[in-house]
Amino acid sequence: MATDPNAGPYYVNYGFSHGQNNPPPYSTGGHPPPYSTEQPPANVPNYGPRTIPTHHTFTPYQPQFVPPHTAGRRKLCIVSSILAVLIIVATTGIVVWYLLCCSCVSCGGERVCVSSSQWCDSVQDCVGGEDESNCFRLYGSRFVLQAYSSKSRSWKAVCSDGWNTSLGKTACEQIGYSSDTYFKSEYVNQNAGGSVGYMKLNPDLSSSGKALHKQLSSSDSCSTNSVVTLRCIDCGTRAAPSTRIVGGTQATLGQWPWQVSLHVESRHLCGGSIITPYWIVTAAHCVEKFSDPGLWTVYAGQLTQTEMSWRSGYSVSRIIANNYNRNTKNNDIALMKLSTPLIFSRTVSPVCLPNVGLSIDPPRSCWISGWGATQQGGYSSDILMQAPVSLIDRVTCNAPRVYSGQITNTMICAGYLQGGIDSCQGDSGGPLVTEESSLWWLVGDTSWGDGCAMRNKPGVYGNMTVFLDWIYQQMRMNNR
Repeated sequence: MATDPNAGPYYVNYGFSHGQNNPPPYSTGGHPPPYSTEQPPANVPNYGPRTIPTHHTFTPYQPQFVPPHTAGRRKLCIVSSILAVLIIVATTGIVVWYLLCCSCVSCGGERVCVSSSQWCDSVQDCVGGEDESNCFRLYGSRFVLQAYSSKSRSWKAVCSDGWNTSLGKTACEQIGYSSDTYFKSEYVNQNAGGSVGYMKLNPDLSSSGKALHKQLSSSDSCSTNSVVTLRCIDCGTRAAPSTRIVGGTQATLGQWPWQVSLHVESRHLCGGSIITPYWIVTAAHCVEKFSDPGLWTVYAGQLTQTEMSWRSGYSVSRIIANNYNRNTKNNDIALMKLSTPLIFSRTVSPVCLPNVGLSIDPPRSCWISGWGATQQGGYSSDILMQAPVSLIDRVTCNAPRVYSGQITNTMICAGYLQGGIDSCQGDSGGPLVTEESSLWWLVGDTSWGDGCAMRNKPGVYGNMTVFLDWIYQQMRMNNR
């Protein structure tokens, strides 16, 4: 955590888009949604306007003799040109229709075009069932449960008619959580759902043994006039009070209970954030060189590195990195799964993942924390440090004097253009968090930057909102 405005090249860290009103239920972190009329799928040709030669040389006011066979060829050329134009127009129309009605989703790693009307329609179009596996999501700061409607091709809030705890646990499992972490399910006013219409339990299907999403159908009404909110885990709370500070200072025990220290060979290398008893979010560049889970030890609920040196940590059973690009630093996120679950307490608890529709706009105030160096080239801090930063919009961060176009949608900038406060070596993978509705949300993971706390060189963090679907997908696939 650097507070030196004159610090010198950043830690060699060897990646915030809001919830869509009608997104495809499948997206891989760091890549634009497959359903886009602006960016066709890779296997679909992008038909642009084609120039047709129409200019013929002649001398004004001087008649030209046109041989009969030349006139015939000219007529044929004109007819051919007209046919070419019609073919292009028709082809373009077909491509536009294709892009509007279809979307390419990943079926077992292959790009297969599946109409959005086929997502979550109770018919498995992908061999692995990917088109039927991401049919629920949580919306906004109130955790409104939404289900995907293949009929309207949109997300709709789930009506509370007939809802119960058992269904809540099932929905949490289908999102990616374990039923063991289930916290609560409540009902709120129907206008809090962020959608038009509802997904409603069908009594005729509720006892048929069908999967939960297959028990729901689209409806214009909800007799209870309330929708379901779902807390799959008790996240984003802390026992320690919030301290307002001007520069980087020492944290207190329990102030950032989701912060963990990741060790390789008994030395702190990176930070991370707890999201469930088993899962830790960190940066992909942290695990690029040390990809063997057996090399890592995770420490939670500790304030100093000295204390960690004589305490036992948690072993790692699995490391899953996103499609990280070391040149562009795109997709700088990874997950670690612990061999044994964390025991939550006042000093160990998860941070909330940012739900779709959560309003987190620059220049929102956030916080960073970690055991990184307090100045460029310095040693890691023994005690956990903390500092406030502000989100910086992508246009500003991509300005020539800042990062000159290097910031992609998988990244988010935070800090101060005047310098002075920043993350540094050893903070990589650690949390960038913000408070909303009395809960703390994970906005990003510490990724890269130039220098530490330098002017016009704020910190760059992995954009957690872009990676949300990827995180849940990995948790669903690897929860056993």
